[in-house]
Formats: sequence, C-alpha cells, structure tokens
Amino acid sequence: MSLSKFTSYYFILIGILLGVVFLLDQFVPRTQLFVPKFWLIFGFLAGITYIAYVLVAVGIKRDPQMGVMAIMGANAVKLLFCMGFVLVYTLKVPGNTTIFLANFFSLYLLFSVFEIYCLLFNLRHQKLK
Repeated sequence: MSLSKFTSYYFILIGILLGVVFLLDQFVPRTQLFVPKFWLIFGFLAGITYIAYVLVAVGIKRDPQMGVMAIMGANAVKLLFCMGFVLVYTLKVPGNTTIFLANFFSLYLLFSVFEIYCLLFNLRHQKLK
C-alpha cells in the first residue's frame, strides 16, 4: 500500500472516529464518556501512529527482508512513547483515571489495529513477488 493510499484511508478513519465521538457526545450528554482533554489524546495517538507507519514504510522499502523487524520495532517505540504520555498526562491532569484509561486504550487499540493491518497488507504483496 502506497503512502498516499494509506494517508487517504487514515484520514477516512480519523473522520469516522471524529464522527463517532461527536455523536456519542451529542446523544449521551449527561454521562461523562470523555476526559476534558480528549482531543489532546486523540491528536497524540493519531500523530504517533502516522509517524510510525511512515517510518516502517520507508524501512520496508529500503530493506524488504527486515520488514517484520521494522514493524515490531516501530510498535515497541510507539508503545514506549504512549506509556510516557500516559504517565505525564496522569500526573499533570487531574480527573477520573478510569475514563482516561478507557479513552486512551480504545483509541490506542483502534489506531494500532489499523496500522498493523495496513503494514501486513504491504508484507503480503511482497511475498507474492
């Protein structure tokens, strides 16, 4: 999958997630489903996922034999950055940690599943060559 194709699919995913968040916020107004700085979390995860994909895509193009190692390395670095973000966020922003954890990990898993699916799609096409 080319970078431009990934970017277009990625923006579609972000649009769908934004729509779901706005709809949930409108239809369930009395329940706090999101932390006050939800958009900071959303932006961080969206940005780091895109950067990780770009780095892995470049790594796979340079050395296709190391594709799986590049994917695993990028996901490990992404996980470390996310753990650091969780630590800083929980220390700096007071609030309900249960809601924060639900927001953060649901977004983390959605972005990670999408990224890994797209990366495995790249490896599948290399195996067919």
